[in-house]
Amino acid sequence: MTRLQTLVARPPSVVEAQLIVGMLEAHGIAATASPDDAGGLEPQWQLTQGVRVLVAPEDAAAARSLIADAYPAQE
Repeated sequence: MTRLQTLVARPPSVVEAQLIVGMLEAHGIAATASPDDAGGLEPQWQLTQGVRVLVAPEDAAAARSLIADAYPAQE
């Protein structure tokens, strides 16, 4: 089992994080979105802390490259 522990993006919402996860998975990179919003009870925390998009360490460079290509304004 691959550990998804390397942060590659921190978008401001779960929806955007899920879109990034879907894009990465479509390119064969296992990824997960990890919000820290008290289990959904404090969704406003996403705006200040963002939602972590995590991948395996060996996939981090490829994931960052894909994200940079898809979201050039966020570099």
